[in-house]
Amino acid sequence: MKLPKGFLASGVRAGIRKNRPDVTLLVAAKGANAAAVFTKNRFTAAPVVLSRAGLRRSRGRVRAVVVNAGCANAVTGPEGMAAARRVRNRAAELLSCPPEEVFVASTGVIGVVLPDERIRAALPDAVRRLSASGLAAASRAILTTDVGPKVAQASFRAGGRRGRIVGFAKGAGMIHPDMATMLAFVMTDAVAGPGFLKKALTGAVARSFNAVSVDGDTSTNDAVLLMASGTLGGAPLTAAKGAGFVRALTDVCRELAWLIVRDGEGATRVMEVTVTGARNQRDAEAAVHAVATSPLVKTALHGGDPNWGRILAAVGRSGARFSERRVSLTAGDVALVTEGRIAPYREKDAARVFSKERVPVRIDLGAGRASATKLSCDLGHDYVSLNADYRS
Repeated sequence: MKLPKGFLASGVRAGIRKNRPDVTLLVAAKGANAAAVFTKNRFTAAPVVLSRAGLRRSRGRVRAVVVNAGCANAVTGPEGMAAARRVRNRAAELLSCPPEEVFVASTGVIGVVLPDERIRAALPDAVRRLSASGLAAASRAILTTDVGPKVAQASFRAGGRRGRIVGFAKGAGMIHPDMATMLAFVMTDAVAGPGFLKKALTGAVARSFNAVSVDGDTSTNDAVLLMASGTLGGAPLTAAKGAGFVRALTDVCRELAWLIVRDGEGATRVMEVTVTGARNQRDAEAAVHAVATSPLVKTALHGGDPNWGRILAAVGRSGARFSERRVSLTAGDVALVTEGRIAPYREKDAARVFSKERVPVRIDLGAGRASATKLSCDLGHDYVSLNADYRS
């Protein structure tokens, strides 16, 4: 898969991680308008602080992105900030652009200062390897515990022209709404200003990356960056004429979010939980959140066990307001509970639904019109194994 016009990418090995690439470089040849969404964790990593400030100073212009895996450079104080700044400045020097137009991101172990000398030494090689076909290398170099790369694309039409959106991401553990231990970089050839991009990205993230949960933990380094090269030409996108772009952007983000949850550490299944019939949006979000994050529901999912009692128990403790006599629960095409009573289903039919890779569950509270959806994965033995010795 090629990048949208105006972008180049590479992935190289700097030696932060053993025997695998660990530094990604993205370049917008003529610069790009950009917008980003960051973690809400109070322990914000140095690259997040630096990149957020850089976007403000550049007024939403980005020339390059440098991402490293293997070290989060979080909770590292002034030393970590200085290391991130040195990486940014070296990239700016090599690409002849202002430092504030270099976006830096890191992922890996928290509490270790970034070995920036290794990244700075690898950057000239990353520049030499830049290519419009560099997406495969770039998407691999940002991975940590991921099984494999996560890439998505979509197209849209604007002013009679056909544009493209391409994104890639990493993330498998510490995944939870309000971002997660994930990084995502989305590029488009659209003509759009930073303000339009920010609004479009915020809406897309709300329906994708902030609607997933693997383990209930969020991280210190999360960032989603959207860049528009403007090479498509034509008039800038506006709220009135950008609906096609927004839909395509949301599709890309949702596909990346699905890939992240499917790649949840040790995960074998994804449950798509939808709550309907809530009195208001707050109740809908509370109910879907309770189900998506319940360890009991997630472990039953791992075993392929249609234990719907755990699902309703989670809804019951969520704080959502409803009458239990009006609640219905369906898994796939199998009705399990109808208006508060057990439905006449066959256990083997329910087990068939819960044995699939994607398990759709729908809960109707019968109390109103509000609804919410979240993706969650199963929780099994491999999750404990992976996280028990992550630093070793």
